[in-house]
Amino acid sequence: MKTAIQAFMKRPTTWVGIITAFMFQIIFAVIWMTGYNGVTDRVDQLRIAVVNEDTAMGQQIAANLAEQLPFDIVQSTSLEEARADLNEREVQMVLHIPASFSEQAGKPGEQADLHYYLNESNPALIKSMMSSAASQITAEVNRTAVTMGIQKTLTGMQMPVDQAASTAPLLAERVKGVVESSNVVEGMNNQMVPMMLVLASYVGAMIMGMNLEQSSMATAASVSKWRRFGTRAIINVVSSILVSLVGAALLVALGGQLDHGFLYLWGFQCLFLLTFMFVSQMFLFLFGMAGMLFNIMLLSAQLVSSGAIVPRELLSNFYTGLGEWLPATYAVDGTMNILFGGPGVSSDAGMLVAIALAAIAISAVAVFAKGRQAVRQPEVAIASQRKDK
Repeated sequence: MKTAIQAFMKRPTTWVGIITAFMFQIIFAVIWMTGYNGVTDRVDQLRIAVVNEDTAMGQQIAANLAEQLPFDIVQSTSLEEARADLNEREVQMVLHIPASFSEQAGKPGEQADLHYYLNESNPALIKSMMSSAASQITAEVNRTAVTMGIQKTLTGMQMPVDQAASTAPLLAERVKGVVESSNVVEGMNNQMVPMMLVLASYVGAMIMGMNLEQSSMATAASVSKWRRFGTRAIINVVSSILVSLVGAALLVALGGQLDHGFLYLWGFQCLFLLTFMFVSQMFLFLFGMAGMLFNIMLLSAQLVSSGAIVPRELLSNFYTGLGEWLPATYAVDGTMNILFGGPGVSSDAGMLVAIALAAIAISAVAVFAKGRQAVRQPEVAIASQRKDK
């Protein structure tokens, strides 16, 4: 056994495996602990659009909400505009105060409605936080705005002001919150699909790239560098088509939610998987097998910054900015649109194409530079031998 251990420890691959295990722990701990640090302190980055059509009490209600709630309260001129922003994920909830709110709140025996609109095509945390906010807003309006309306009504009934003020809070439970959700997500299994697709796709791309790098090194003596580069690109394209077909087919076969058609999902998954392949292999072209350490870092960074788990609005400026340069952000956004509903994916697809082209260009430069370096080394050796003579 001792001899076997010594034989294993003499192999560089053994040490690479051990170091990789350490790096996974270090990289994931550092990135996840810093990425999710202070998330609950940034709820003021979540936006609630208020559409106020009530000229009596609506303005006071909106003003009170801006002072009392930890969210960013913005005014919207129309319900259609606010719901369009909600669908685009520009705001996280819409509060609609109808024109008849004050009148209904002031009438004995009637109940006024506050309308809330949620977009479930978001990380699950958004729905949870906004549902809680809707309950909080309804309670706040009951304690303040409705009390004002009922107090005014009682005063108008010739009830003394002091008695009206003490009676009004007892009648303040007059507001009902009506929540309407769009792009409804059917179950936690569907909610987790965007993160699952990104994780499976990038890890698969990493491992595939590592094996292609080993195959490239093994054939270096018989195949030119550009032929190897082109062959890897062809393998990437064909593999992305076939792998994404299997992934999309399994997702649908297992009851996955699909707002758009199957071909839509297949095509988009093929695109971001291909982008992952080119990006992960870019580091291998640049640094050889050591590039896998960069891929481990990129995997962790993308899971944090893409918005698959925690909304990007709650991340620090560093990770929010970082996510704009990484493909997983656009993969998650587009996948949510296709699976659950939302705007089109043309913008996300365009960014993925741009990132893939940039990765291909950088990889080509790395191949060219390494080729020149390989040519210069024999020339330097020959010049050194001539000098010695």
